[in-house]
Amino acid sequence: MGKKKKKKAFDGNIVAQNRKARHDYMIQDTFEAGIALRGSEVKSLRKGQASITDAYASEMQGELFLLNAHIPEYAAASYQTHEPKRQRKLLMHKRELAKLFMAINRQGMTLVPLMIYFNGRGIAKVELALAKGKHKADKRQATKDQDWKRDKARLMRNRG
Repeated sequence: MGKKKKKKAFDGNIVAQNRKARHDYMIQDTFEAGIALRGSEVKSLRKGQASITDAYASEMQGELFLLNAHIPEYAAASYQTHEPKRQRKLLMHKRELAKLFMAINRQGMTLVPLMIYFNGRGIAKVELALAKGKHKADKRQATKDQDWKRDKARLMRNRG
């Protein structure tokens, strides 16, 4: 029998994170996707300038696109600049796309980007989460649980 692959620890350079997503959504599964970018967008990302707080991914004509992600214009670019909030095509395998489209259409899930980063080979990637929105009561329960875990750890640390 073959060996099972261990999940590698993240070793890339994080450009942008969506911390609000873990608070607003219940995350079911995560996927990695490549992004089709222009040269000035890559330069801007390498400077660490991007915002994905309001971004989401959606299907258009059988392809997956990242919408509302803000990558500012690169100041030193020539006449070939880009629009900061343009639609960017996400690159994934057909099987993964079919699985995502089925979950989105059938179960009412949302695709939310968690972070944009450069992997070990220097390629820009997006970590997408298949998520379901939380209601206000769910958010309150989550904060209660976090507070209790924090207090419990503090008590155990002081006790022994």
